[in-house]
Order: sequence, then structure tokens, then C-alpha cells
Amino acid sequence: MTAEPDQHPVNGLDDVVHQRVRLGILTVAHQARRVEFGFLRTALGLTSGNLSQHLAVLEKAGLIHVEKGYEGKRARTWLSLTPAGNRALQDEVTQLKRLIRQIEQGSSAPKS
Repeated sequence: MTAEPDQHPVNGLDDVVHQRVRLGILTVAHQARRVEFGFLRTALGLTSGNLSQHLAVLEKAGLIHVEKGYEGKRARTWLSLTPAGNRALQDEVTQLKRLIRQIEQGSSAPKS
């Protein structure tokens, strides 16, 4: 999601992506390309139930792909970003950079 040039950068933030835990999930998945549920749970300091809820939101939005399988006899869940997930993360980073740039320039209102 990209904001119009005359809108405040915060208006371009995506609520699905911007939530702290979901932004963390997308960021770790982007860095790892494919991440295991247990690793993600530990890395983000979440409970299994909490992580599962956030993954469901991201999967419903089409931003991640969830794959269930086995590693030996142990059930595992892996996730990876979809192309839409990669775009959403990049858009969010772009909007955050705009917001930071505006704050650093000392302006709270967009320039006309």
C-alpha cells in the first residue's frame, strides 16, 4: 500500500503488516526464506497459540504460505513469504522510511 504524495506517511502503513508481531514474522521469514514454527516462536518470544493466531491472519491475507510436514517422526510447520508478502513487506519499509525522513526533517505535516 502506497500513500498519495500529499498524505501523511502513517496513512500508508498496512494494519495487517504493521502490527509488531506480524511485522516480525514477515521480517524473519524474508531473511530466512523458509522458517520453522518453533524457531519463529522462540525468536519472537511468543506462545504457540499467539503465533498461530498471527500466522492465520497473514495466511488469510495471502502474505505467507504455511507448509506442514514431518522431519523424521516429528511434525513440523514451516512458513515462507508469498510474492504478495514480499511486496507488502517492502511497501511497509518504504512507508516507514518516508515517516522517518519526515520526522528527521522536523516536519509533522506534509508539504504542499
